[in-house]
Amino acid sequence: MAQNETCQWLITYDITDNRRLARVFKKLKSVGVPVQYSVFLVDASPARVGQLMKELEQLISAKCDDVRGYRLPVKGWKATIGSAILPEDLWLA
Repeated sequence: MAQNETCQWLITYDITDNRRLARVFKKLKSVGVPVQYSVFLVDASPARVGQLMKELEQLISAKCDDVRGYRLPVKGWKATIGSAILPEDLWLA
């Protein structure tokens, strides 16, 4: 995959301090959609996600907190049970 080709990512976090948690949430809310507590869906290139992770690194404590990014496969499989947070016809751009 090219560094500038856009794909979907799940960014997850576990932050131990409320102040840092608020900062991480605000940053991720500016670039993605919250899909569950501590989980965001972000549509970005690998280069942009790398940059985002560096920005998040400045907001967390590496000793206490955990932030992870997972690239979703293009033709991945998904199952939903119950009320979906995101509508099926939602497109992230």
